[in-house]
Amino acid sequence: MNQAVSEHRPTPPAEYRYHRLRAAAERFQTAVDALETAQRLEVERLAERTWALESRVLATEEARDTLISERRLDEALAEVQRRYPDAGEFQEDLARHGLDEATLRRALRRELIFDAVMTRVGARAEAVSEEEVRQFHAEHAERFQIPERRTARHILITINSDYAENSREAARTRIDAIAEEVQADPQAFGQLARRHSECPTAMEDGRLGALPRGRLYPELDAALFALDAGQVSGVLESEVGFHLLWCECIEPARTVDLDQAREQIRTRLEAQRRHDCQKAWIARLSRADA
Repeated sequence: MNQAVSEHRPTPPAEYRYHRLRAAAERFQTAVDALETAQRLEVERLAERTWALESRVLATEEARDTLISERRLDEALAEVQRRYPDAGEFQEDLARHGLDEATLRRALRRELIFDAVMTRVGARAEAVSEEEVRQFHAEHAERFQIPERRTARHILITINSDYAENSREAARTRIDAIAEEVQADPQAFGQLARRHSECPTAMEDGRLGALPRGRLYPELDAALFALDAGQVSGVLESEVGFHLLWCECIEPARTVDLDQAREQIRTRLEAQRRHDCQKAWIARLSRADA
């Protein structure tokens, strides 16, 4: 650990090292000993904060009344072990972070008690009313707008001067010939895409799926959203080559009505209310400790 961090505070309990390991993994997706100096300082601050919060919560009556079964603890330990390729790497990583299985179990027990207490505190939140759901839907109408989407297929002939058949002139001749076939029989577009297209979507008969604006190259995007349903574009050019587009169908922009959005809104509001309840409870603990 960085000397500047450690010299002004006592050595923390062994279980604290789990907070350091967890902070490094969650914040930087790496081990503590692989952190740069600035990252190490940030991880230390995060670990100190989560350790202090956990310790404060574990000192409450709610925590003293919370029991964690050995079976649940075994499951939590197994969840950690599954993050490693094998038992050897698991043990090596524990040792590298100054942990062993016994210490890890104690740290996990603390974590599970903390989670259980916070869940119980959050459950005290007042229920969300139907009127609140309706009000949220009315006041946030923009969140329930689904933009127009167009289901499309395409055919691509790439331009690549390294290959004679993909020179600009040859590629244009090929796409023009395909365009003539498509114009004669638009329903054959999928078969022609599978046979001729040089895009991976050829394996799916050229399907691009249902697309909102802005998903394709600008030239293709503008052309697609100018087509009528069932219409095939003329030859289009992008930075990768020549294309043909078929607009299979159009899904107009629409608003998700209250009946469709009700459960999503209720879930969101309930989660926010639980979070607010937990936050207020922790604030009261902090004031009591002051």
